[in-house]
Amino acid sequence: MFNRLFRRTQSEYKFRMTPANIEIRVSSKETLLQATLDQGVPFPYNCRAGGCGECKCRLVEGKVKELTDKSYLLSAEELKENYILACQSIPKSDVVVEVTLAKGRPEHPIIEASGTIITLKPLTHDILRVKMGLDQPMAYTAGQYAEIILPAELKPGTGESRSYSFACAPGQDGRADQLDFFIRKVPGGAFTEWLFNQAKAGTKLNIRGPYGDFYLRPGTQPIICIAGGSGLAPVKALLEQAHQDKKSTRDVVFFFGARTQGDLYGLDEIEQIRHNWIGRFEFVPILSAEPENSTWQGRRGWITNHLQAVVGEQIAQHQAYLCGPPPMIDSCLEEFSRCSMDSSQIHFDKFLDRSHRV
Repeated sequence: MFNRLFRRTQSEYKFRMTPANIEIRVSSKETLLQATLDQGVPFPYNCRAGGCGECKCRLVEGKVKELTDKSYLLSAEELKENYILACQSIPKSDVVVEVTLAKGRPEHPIIEASGTIITLKPLTHDILRVKMGLDQPMAYTAGQYAEIILPAELKPGTGESRSYSFACAPGQDGRADQLDFFIRKVPGGAFTEWLFNQAKAGTKLNIRGPYGDFYLRPGTQPIICIAGGSGLAPVKALLEQAHQDKKSTRDVVFFFGARTQGDLYGLDEIEQIRHNWIGRFEFVPILSAEPENSTWQGRRGWITNHLQAVVGEQIAQHQAYLCGPPPMIDSCLEEFSRCSMDSSQIHFDKFLDRSHRV
């Protein structure tokens, strides 16, 4: 009886993925998805916050604690067949799931490095460029992201982190010992409030990565890029690496959505990409809340209002890359679906803040 009363909760479980028959160990305090990412298993995912459904898998054996409601993402049939979201499931026993693992994802070792802030440069009223130096190089593919672990003064001993995309392509060898991030201030967000108001050059932060399967896929078809807010970071990096790797022959239309002229940034760097690009490169900034009486002569409204006018009727023949806030991405996905674009040619990264997490 006393053994039952004082038995310790098991701290680690077996997690097996079929039909690949890969087995790893998972802590009782981490999600199934996080464990696979940390151990280099190519598990399918996108947002990691229960917002996209990419990490759904069928629970074959075992029990999990689900951190959020999955019914709004999964169909009635999937719920009946015991599908779960790996990013929102913590093991309560040994677990077996059925899932098709991702293929072709960049394979880089996940490392944890000590970083030092080199510069903090405001780009707009709510976006900060953070340049950090690392104590060891990190290999990554443009479009991926890293986790910045919160400083001890904010969350002592928790290891809690925030995810941010790399804002520049890595060096010629695919590695970098300096990293750039475009970080948007989240009102009331503990980390970004601290970063904008208290952090300074010389501040040290640990960084873990790389993660993510947002990267330029092979192909010859023209490309549509869509970015909003700090979503400019991975799109810019992706295009920079394409030029660096001598893959800039494909035509590109790059839409950048912002509220006002004051929210546009990185324009010199985009112009440099356009200048270096071998194929046709068209940059289209679109403002959704620019005052009517301003000097702005460009396009206004939402990106979806202008897609066909700029790209033409051949949208479905493109490959698409989207990064930014969920409403922007969702509306563009609906437009692509309406234009019969094959979903396999659409790649996106929704930028979710802590309000989207449990």
